[in-house]
Amino acid sequence: KEEEIENLANNTLEQFGHIDLFCSNAGIFTAGGETVSTDNWQRIWEINVMSHVFAARSVLPSMLERGQGYLLNTSSAAGLLNQVGSAPYSTTKHAAIGFAEWLSITYGNRGIKVSVLCPQAVRTNMTAGGDGGVAGLDGMLEPEQLADTVIETLSEERFLVLPHPEVLTYMRRKTDDYDRWLGGMRRLHERFAKVYKQREISSD
Repeated sequence: KEEEIENLANNTLEQFGHIDLFCSNAGIFTAGGETVSTDNWQRIWEINVMSHVFAARSVLPSMLERGQGYLLNTSSAAGLLNQVGSAPYSTTKHAAIGFAEWLSITYGNRGIKVSVLCPQAVRTNMTAGGDGGVAGLDGMLEPEQLADTVIETLSEERFLVLPHPEVLTYMRRKTDDYDRWLGGMRRLHERFAKVYKQREISSD
C-alpha cells in the first residue's frame, strides 16, 4: 500500500537524514491469460507496477533535493522477454521496466541513478516447492548469488541487472528477428502448457 511505503520512507529520512539507495522489491504471480478475473488483474497490477510508482513518489523528492540517489526496481526476465502461462505477470513486468526506463530518462541528468533487476528463477517463496517452471530452464539461483550480481552491477551503475547472463542472449535474438523469437516462444508454450493450465485451475 502507498501509505506503508510512504511511512517507511519518512521514518528512514527522519532517522538517517537521507536515502542513498531504495530497493523496490515486490511481486506476485498469477497464472492464466485474458480470462483471469479483473480483480486478479488489478491486484497483480497494484503489486507488480504501482508499488514502484509509490516508491518513487515517496523517495524521489528528497533525492532530487540532494541531487543524488539510487533506485533499484525489481522486475523479471519476463519483462524483457515474456512469461509462458501468465499474461498478467508478463504484462506487469513489462510495465515495471517501462517505468524504470522512464525514471532513468527523466531524472538521470539530475543525479538519480536507476537500475532494474531482471532475474529468471530464484529460490524464494515464489518458487518454493518447484523447479521454477519455464523460468528455471537456465537454473535456479540462490539469493546470495543474485545479491552478488546486484552489488557488482550497481557498482558499475548499469541499468540492467541480469543475474542469468543467458537473458541478454535471448533479448538479442528477440530484437534481431521478432517473428522467429515468437515462434520459439510458441514451442516453449506448448512444452509447458499443461503445467500452467494446472496452476491456473488451482488458483481459481
